[in-house]
Amino acid sequence: MARIVGVHGVGKQRLGSNTLSKDWEPALADGLERAGGPKIAPGDLRMAFYGDLFRPPGHDLSLSPGDPFLTADDVDEGFEADLLMEWWSACARTDPAVPPPGADDTLARSPRAVQTALRVLQHSRFFAEISLRALVFDLKQVRRYLTDPELRAEARNRVAAAIGPDTRVVVAHSLGSVVAYEALCASRSDHQVRALVTLGSPLGMRMVFDRLLPEPGAWPGPVPEPRWTNIVDEGDVVAAVRDLTLLFGTGVAGKVVHNGSHAHDATLYLTAKETGRAVTEGLSAA
Repeated sequence: MARIVGVHGVGKQRLGSNTLSKDWEPALADGLERAGGPKIAPGDLRMAFYGDLFRPPGHDLSLSPGDPFLTADDVDEGFEADLLMEWWSACARTDPAVPPPGADDTLARSPRAVQTALRVLQHSRFFAEISLRALVFDLKQVRRYLTDPELRAEARNRVAAAIGPDTRVVVAHSLGSVVAYEALCASRSDHQVRALVTLGSPLGMRMVFDRLLPEPGAWPGPVPEPRWTNIVDEGDVVAAVRDLTLLFGTGVAGKVVHNGSHAHDATLYLTAKETGRAVTEGLSAA
C-alpha cells in the first residue's frame, strides 16, 4: 500500500485518481526536494478519489455535457447562500478591489444579495478564472457533502479504503481536508497514519466545523498522535479561518505559504517547502 495518500478538493468531478496523480506526484516530489526530504518511489502516493459522486449522470443526445448550467437562481437559501457570503467577506479582506458585503445584503440573504455576491466574486482576483456555473456547482458540492449522509459516508469510505497499513501521511486539499479529517476520526484505531497535512482547508469555518462528524474532540489517532500541519496561503478565500488552533487546539501547526495569484491551487501548495517538510516528518516518525 502507499505510504502517502492524497485527497483532492472541490471541483474535480470529471477527473479521477489516475489523472490527479499525474499532477500531485511531481508537485509533491518538488516539495519534498525543496525540504531535503526523500524521493517518491513508484506506488508511494495513492489518490483517494470521491469527485465522481458529484458528477451529474450522463444521458443520450446531450447538448450540454458536463456540469449543469447553474445561475444565481440556483443558489439555495441557507447553507449555500451563507457560504457564498463568507467567501465574499473573505475576498474583501484579501483583495482591495473587492468591496465588503453591504449590511442589507448580508442580513437579508436575499436573491439580490446572492446576485451581487456572484457578480463581485467573478471580478475578484481569487474567483476571476472560475465560471459562474462552476462557482455555484462548488457551493453545492460543499453543501451536499455536509448534508447528504449517503454521499458523505461513501466519500469517507473511499478515503479510508485508500489508507493501508503502510500509510504514514495523508495530504488533503480544500474540501478533501474535511473528508480526510472525518475519515481519520472515524477510524482512529484502524490506521497507522503519523501525519495529516491539510492544504487550503475550510475546517476552521464555523459553518463547516459545527457540522463535522464525529464532533471534534482531541485530535484522534493511535499513540503517538498524528502530527497535524495546516498550510495556507493568506489570499486563499476557501481557507477563510487560517488559524485552526482556535477550534482544534494547539496541536495543529500552522504554516503560511505564498502561491501567488493562484492561492488555492493544490499543486502550488504541494510544491511548497513547508508541505515537503511536513510530509517528511510524517514519513520519518516512528
